Amino acid sequence: MKRVVIGLSGGVDSSVAAYLLKQQSYDLIALFMVNWHERIGAVTSACTWEEDALIAKMVAKKLDIPFHIVDLSKDYKKRVVDYMFSEYKAGRTPNPDVLCNREIKFDAFLKEALKFNADFVATGHYCQKAEIIKNGKVIHQLLAGEDPNKDQSYFLCQLNQDQLSKAMFPIGHLLKPDVRKIAREQSLPTAERKDSQGICFVGKVDLPTFLQQQLQPITGNIIEIPADFMAKKKQVENIEKNYPKLCFPFPYKPWNGKIVGEHQGAHFYTIGQRKGLNIGGYKEPLFVLGTDVSRNIIYVGEGKNHPGLFRPGLFISKNEIHWLREDLQMNVGDKLEYDIRIRYRQPLEKGTIHINEDGAYILFKNEQRGITSGQFAAWYDGKELIGSGVIA
Repeated sequence: MKRVVIGLSGGVDSSVAAYLLKQQSYDLIALFMVNWHERIGAVTSACTWEEDALIAKMVAKKLDIPFHIVDLSKDYKKRVVDYMFSEYKAGRTPNPDVLCNREIKFDAFLKEALKFNADFVATGHYCQKAEIIKNGKVIHQLLAGEDPNKDQSYFLCQLNQDQLSKAMFPIGHLLKPDVRKIAREQSLPTAERKDSQGICFVGKVDLPTFLQQQLQPITGNIIEIPADFMAKKKQVENIEKNYPKLCFPFPYKPWNGKIVGEHQGAHFYTIGQRKGLNIGGYKEPLFVLGTDVSRNIIYVGEGKNHPGLFRPGLFISKNEIHWLREDLQMNVGDKLEYDIRIRYRQPLEKGTIHINEDGAYILFKNEQRGITSGQFAAWYDGKELIGSGVIA
């Protein structure tokens, strides 16, 4: 009998995953992760890890499976939170959920699970897994979840073959309403519990307050970039047909626009952000077009269709390219079309990956809004996630 350790979080998804595994007669053990103790910056402390652990324990008791708690807070702080702070300080916008899966759930937590002699580690992710044989070797495939509104394969875009070989996703073939229905039918304690929100394992937080734990407020200028200025610049770039140039953020300068306000730190803002600017008197809202942390300047534009919000491509340095499907790795000079996703729940967009000596240049069929440095771009072939990388 195969032994499976289920990461039981106190939410409905992992609870139903545990129930389904129990029904399949696996030797099942529940393991709850404590990854965050502090409450600084939290919008509410109503939902703490203690409450989550208590509910997870109730689920385990209901299902009659052993329950254990493991404290991974030191790993989480070092490998996720400290990384977040360093990225924001550098003017990039990280994705803690992707890091949490790569560094914690399928690394630190996986190692803890193996101490229980686990054959597999299961989670409540909405994604699926398959296997193929290629040249006599087993290759593990990460596939999108059946529910298009809940597919979480993007969050697992940095996993490798070894991590995926030990992963199980029991609810990946289900729609979210079906998961709720099963939880109600089995009277699971999490049946009506709301889904968690906010930073992975930290919860719903006020991000500026959270970041101010290490990043100090510094007053700087907000500069508005006129739409016609960007339209002219982009025309010149497209005529040049220089895709490396098109794949990097536009290098705004203070003299490209006019000062319209002040902010408390460029590192607190991200591309496409609307809230927190506190500037009135415009017909349409202002959006962040770019940030310059060295000069402590935020560049903004009026309207959601401002040309500065859109870019035809992005760049991933060669050290940041990750192939989940190592057998499909592209070489210098290769060019292939894939379906690309640059943020969670964003529709897949057609794009061509060009591999150069310095990295991957991705050109989209249609310009993309809000491409953000520090986020992850992931590429798919149909439902299968092939690779990913950090946007420069």
